[in-house]
Amino acid sequence: MKQSRPAPDIWLFVCIVSLLAIGMVMVYSAGAVLAFHEYGDSYYFVKRQLLFAGLGLVAMYFTARTDYRIWQKYAKVVLLICLALLVAVLIPGIGVVRGGARSWLGISSFGIQPSEFMKLGMILFLSQWLSRPDYDISSFTRGLLPPLGLMGLAFGLIMLQPDLGTGTVMMGASMLIVFTAGARMKHLGLLALSGAAGFAALIAAAPYRLQRITAFLDPWSDPLGAGYQIIQSLYAIGPGGLAGLGLGMSRQKYSYVPEPQTDFIFSILAEELGFIGGMTVLGLFLVLVWRGMRVAITIPDTYGSLLAVGIVGMVAVQVVINIGVVIGLMPVTGITLPLISYGGSSLTLMLTALGILLNLSRYAR
Repeated sequence: MKQSRPAPDIWLFVCIVSLLAIGMVMVYSAGAVLAFHEYGDSYYFVKRQLLFAGLGLVAMYFTARTDYRIWQKYAKVVLLICLALLVAVLIPGIGVVRGGARSWLGISSFGIQPSEFMKLGMILFLSQWLSRPDYDISSFTRGLLPPLGLMGLAFGLIMLQPDLGTGTVMMGASMLIVFTAGARMKHLGLLALSGAAGFAALIAAAPYRLQRITAFLDPWSDPLGAGYQIIQSLYAIGPGGLAGLGLGMSRQKYSYVPEPQTDFIFSILAEELGFIGGMTVLGLFLVLVWRGMRVAITIPDTYGSLLAVGIVGMVAVQVVINIGVVIGLMPVTGITLPLISYGGSSLTLMLTALGILLNLSRYAR
């Protein structure tokens, strides 16, 4: 008789559903004014978010009920599809330019962002590759360089769009997998130094990125240009105080904070719900990360452990960067807040990945 697996981690599930519900409320609250002004429909953003949330929940249900070991078999196929999409998006006439970046595939206002799906594709493949019993990642040339080369290829394709934020999240989650797989600290230290140098070169190569750095260091040096977003974000967070101005009562969403329903949605949340609301969201993310890492530690096989680390790392890196930008601790990067910000590809991808994590939790001790 086949033994049934335990139910998924209830704490993980509650955190996911709670963050998704908060996100729906905040997408409407933060984006209603802009939606009415641009589309004549205050519900424009939240209706689309509900559609993608529905698709994401279906995908999450599917991945939560699918034995995670099946992804080990199809990891290479998933990665090749993601790479093909990254190449396709760069072809004029196929890729769609939005916000100055050729990052989308789609028709009219509907589309997908292949770089978002590459994050999960890379996690699936690296987890499968580095968990092989015969793989020796402690060797720099034979063990560490091959996955780094693959990561560099994917990062390069993403940067051709360009999309530094998504590329950074993918690299961050991937490096956590490499570290967990047993890479030597001295090798990682050398890579960190060379990575910092490369990151500085990427910033220097594009004037707008350099402007974001200078604006991060002193936003008031260009309050109507590069420093505008950070200043307006802080203007939103400050008045929020302990309990906030009240749901729907934000002043900064009236064409002050640019695109308040996406990258800077946390500043509107802090303005309306205050310190209590902001800390509630951060607390939910902390519990999600804690339960996810618990799965990674207690699951019996290496592949499952690396897969859990990668998914949790993807969420954690994205949250740290987004919140860091919103409160002025990091330069503006264009990273959404998982499960909270408006965005079809990012929401669908995140729910799909978290469904895999829920399935992993069924096998944890």
